[in-house]
Amino acid sequence: MIVIDGKKTALDIRAELAAEVSAATAKGRRAPGLAVILVGEDPASQVYVRNKEKGCVEAGIASFAYRLPADTKQQDLLKLIEECNARPDVDGILLQLPLPKGLDAQACLLAIDPAKDVDGFHPENVGRLSLGLPGFVSCTPAGVMELLRRYNLPTRGKKAVVVGRSDIVGKPLALLLTRSGEFGDATVTICHSRTPDLAAECRSADFLFLAIGRPRFITGDMVRQGAVVIDVGINRTPEGLCGDADYESVSAKASAITPVPGGVGPMTIAMLLMNTVQSWRQRTA
Repeated sequence: MIVIDGKKTALDIRAELAAEVSAATAKGRRAPGLAVILVGEDPASQVYVRNKEKGCVEAGIASFAYRLPADTKQQDLLKLIEECNARPDVDGILLQLPLPKGLDAQACLLAIDPAKDVDGFHPENVGRLSLGLPGFVSCTPAGVMELLRRYNLPTRGKKAVVVGRSDIVGKPLALLLTRSGEFGDATVTICHSRTPDLAAECRSADFLFLAIGRPRFITGDMVRQGAVVIDVGINRTPEGLCGDADYESVSAKASAITPVPGGVGPMTIAMLLMNTVQSWRQRTA
């Protein structure tokens, strides 16, 4: 049974990006730039932003931090986004969610230049994904696909079940799995809270992707022998962090599995950095 190490893979990606950026800056090119906008004092958001800024340093990316008070007005936040859109040294814009009450997150996300939308949330990038066109892909599902590639777990011709239909994980992941290619070409079923006989659907999967936010909900009796299980869930419990899978019973059946923590989670920031470098390549070519 393979334990898919997202933490090590993310470190490998950061090192690869750092080498590319270092080689380019040594020849006189500017470093990639990521604008990080944090509004308010949400503790979890502050931790996420610090981790993203640390990742930027490790990858050689310039991080431009904007920390705004919780009482920031909508028009002031939109003005800042427009300023970042116009800055030639900013290749990506990250607006940390959730925003404080009174701010319209959707309007702010729509205001971000799609060419700098390294989170992959703008409708233009979502549309490009659905049409199979180049564009930025939401970081968590992009990280899942990168793990499949790096661990050589091809999905072509396989049955994939995605448990969860969120706009930032379940739906884009399903689209990626249906794209042409060795790590695509899957027959995909999306399951959710209204799916009858979820256990039977899960047992039908060669590849099982979990993103429902319910701790240890998927148990070993719901998993086919030899299935690949990718657990995107991160749940806080009195015993600590855990995924959507009951790791002990599911890992006894799986041929490969991501642990929680240390699986998909670290890949989200790694793909944010990769998207930023991708934007920088396009803007400085």
